[in-house]
Amino acid sequence: MTDPLAEVVSLLQPEAALSKVVSGGGAWRVRRPGGDRPFYCVVLEGTVALRVGGQAAVEVLPGDFVLIPAMSGFELSGGEPESDGGADPEAVAVRDGEVRHGDPDAPANLRALVGHLTFGSPDSALLVSLLPALIHVRGDPRLGAIVALVGEEARHRRPAREVVLARLLEVMLIEALRCSSGTAASPGLLRCLADARLAAAVRRLHESPARNWTVASMASEAALSRSAFYERFSRAMGVAPMEYLLSWRMALAKNFLHRGQDGLAGIAERVGYGSASAFSAAFTRFVGVAPSHYLRSLAVDSERPQTAVASGE
Repeated sequence: MTDPLAEVVSLLQPEAALSKVVSGGGAWRVRRPGGDRPFYCVVLEGTVALRVGGQAAVEVLPGDFVLIPAMSGFELSGGEPESDGGADPEAVAVRDGEVRHGDPDAPANLRALVGHLTFGSPDSALLVSLLPALIHVRGDPRLGAIVALVGEEARHRRPAREVVLARLLEVMLIEALRCSSGTAASPGLLRCLADARLAAAVRRLHESPARNWTVASMASEAALSRSAFYERFSRAMGVAPMEYLLSWRMALAKNFLHRGQDGLAGIAERVGYGSASAFSAAFTRFVGVAPSHYLRSLAVDSERPQTAVASGE
């Protein structure tokens, strides 16, 4: 049976682009604006307060894993407020390969592995929109075991350290997404898959994207009435059923175009369109450019020299 979450993760093509060990001493604070690179944090020792997008602060404890897929603006802070004349809470120092925030001479009240992920998918923005705004996992033994491996690898300078860390972080991302599914998740694919009725319909959509789907036929797969399915799906996924189907079809189409699989007629058939012209018109409305222009833009991007990513959260 098709696994929608596995398909989304496979299309995202996650990689750990940057990672480093950071610590905090005394009172310290890190503020970062929103961006296009997902941020993750694995707490190895101590605690940290995380505030995302102006929401209430969340306490992150040792062994916890945090991921902000869409890279909203966030703030990390720790330690007690300093009296006048204390160390600058936003000071940064580097010592022994570790980035220290706050007082460089104070005992560490946090040690964490932080960094950014990159998604190789040409449609990563759409796919990321299906994930929760904040993923915070605590107390899961499987993820805890992976976190422990990450922490142990991060503390030592063994050969191929960066390669091992990158692979572990990819596995950790997938495990975190699996742990985060549930009715408490923000609207998106994970919350939808936590509902057994909706999950049955979503799996069928992913299994047969070319089928001539209607809201009624989706509702039948979920064993719900048309109106009940529409309301339940829209609330859990955050978008209407046919809107999700169109988005998924276009995500697949972009991937097929990127990989050079089939011509337009073949791609049209694979994603549910009766002709290349019908597919081209739908693609143009959704993406904003025709498939041919989209392919040219991919070719231009592939020819641009890759620049190194600067270090930092």
